[in-house]
Amino acid sequence: MKAFFYLKTCSTCKRILDTLDLPKTIELREIKSKPITESELEQLQSLTGSYEALFSKRAQLYKSEGLKDKNLTEADFKHYILQHYTFLKRPVLVHNGHIFIGNSVKTVDAAKEYISTI
Repeated sequence: MKAFFYLKTCSTCKRILDTLDLPKTIELREIKSKPITESELEQLQSLTGSYEALFSKRAQLYKSEGLKDKNLTEADFKHYILQHYTFLKRPVLVHNGHIFIGNSVKTVDAAKEYISTI
């Protein structure tokens, strides 16, 4: 899989997308208009080892639905990510078995370094 999962209304995602200079071979996936599929999510989980690593605890729905007060399981994380695009931590860059999740400086720098080698 070669994809960049992002939200076009997210200024952080747009800023990161602008700085990465992605090759044309990487599919840009706007997750609101084309949500992640179960198969794609399972592929991402196989790279990270957990659905929780792909789950955004900053999502407004996380707090408004009271999920922060529950002990969520891996099955719960998967369910919520598939239920609503906002639960996918973003952006997610996946390329040939390498995955970069989120917007931390360390993650973005690692993604830039990786992209410079492909």
